[in-house]
Amino acid sequence: MNFQGSRRRGEDGIAMVIDFLLSNARLVLGVGGAALLGIATLAVKRLIERAGRAADDEKVEQKMAESWEELSLVSASPTLIKRGIEGVVMKHVAKATRQQKADLCQQPQMSSPEVSKPESKSKRLQLLTDFSCSVSLENCINSPHEVQRAQSLALDICTEIQGFMHSRHPDMPLGEMSLGGSLLDDLQVVSADHACLLVPLKLEASLWSLIPGEQTLLTHPLHWMVRRVNVEYFPKGRSYWDRYLVGGYLSAEAVVSMFNKAVMETINWPSISSTIDCLVRPVLGGPDLRLEIRSESSDQPLFISMLPLLRQGDVALTAQPELTSPWVNAWHLSLYPWETQRLAQLDAADDGYRRHTLKILKAVCRLNPALRPLKAAPLANLILHLSDSESDWSEISLDVRFQQCITELIGYLEQGALHSYFKPAVNLLSGLSEDQVDQMGFMLYCAVSEPEILFI
Repeated sequence: MNFQGSRRRGEDGIAMVIDFLLSNARLVLGVGGAALLGIATLAVKRLIERAGRAADDEKVEQKMAESWEELSLVSASPTLIKRGIEGVVMKHVAKATRQQKADLCQQPQMSSPEVSKPESKSKRLQLLTDFSCSVSLENCINSPHEVQRAQSLALDICTEIQGFMHSRHPDMPLGEMSLGGSLLDDLQVVSADHACLLVPLKLEASLWSLIPGEQTLLTHPLHWMVRRVNVEYFPKGRSYWDRYLVGGYLSAEAVVSMFNKAVMETINWPSISSTIDCLVRPVLGGPDLRLEIRSESSDQPLFISMLPLLRQGDVALTAQPELTSPWVNAWHLSLYPWETQRLAQLDAADDGYRRHTLKILKAVCRLNPALRPLKAAPLANLILHLSDSESDWSEISLDVRFQQCITELIGYLEQGALHSYFKPAVNLLSGLSEDQVDQMGFMLYCAVSEPEILFI
């Protein structure tokens, strides 16, 4: 940090505080400490600047009071209190502050420079708007060339896999494979580094029935089951997918295991790599079907996930054992198509910027370590809920809506629940730990008045 003014004796004390924070915060706070370190450093910086501009005792006291108010944000963090660093930080800051005040009071009386008035709330909101706009322009919007390159690579892989499956497993009833997810819907932010390859399974309508999660023994609204029916008229073996039955239900885990052996472990990936002039290799050992693609034209790898899919009307069930474990028969009800379609419909009806706001929020969360556990689903549902009460999503209202999103998200984190727009029984924050909620809530609370901490 660069500080204005000549060197004073008290600067050694302040430097000691900053060195202490930089050298010890990571050890004491762990991975999530980067954000809180930034908050504390900003507060100390303001303390120095305000104390440096004051020449008499009265102004020193006033400036110190203002600085301690900001430092109170640091002491308000439950995480800091839990981990025992708050008292240490305050002790060192207080010692350095007393030294700085003594040095200032001993200096000759000089005409103090004009002190600017504290920033008004409206100016802070405008500052938040400036930051959000910079994120949208610099980090949210991937270049068309980058998106096109990622889509092209994903489609090349899709063509190769589909051709292999048709030649090696011609009897397997599969639909046309296609690209899906945020890369296709222009909702990917920061970098185009992941894509989703949809692999639709064809089921006979008379032999299979999709059972909603609430009607199953699992009672989870997102955990559906696919039951084999009419066995008395059509014995097992009439459907290709009967071989993946477990207890009378089509097993998502068994289907994923089959694709893992039939695709990931069987395809000649070096041959495909030479065909598309990229290094293609499967990422083995995980519960999902994932490929890693690297090319000489980019340092950023592209990850492509294969997603077995069942469709019936507007219901889309995906085989994702990582989401439905330990239930081997459970299929995941994907709400992503409903959420993206609803956002697109609302924006088309009033020329709104809901999708743009979502991209800004996603970029902020991805770039900020404390907010990184917040995924796209909670943010999309946050905007959908807010759209029920706020109708103006025009470009000129983007700053106000963004501010509201931050405020609303703080409230949801305090409650520990953000219910799905389409499935209210689903709490989209249930996967967050208490420590993660604490870190995110504190970060967002401070960002209301100090938006620059989101980009440290």
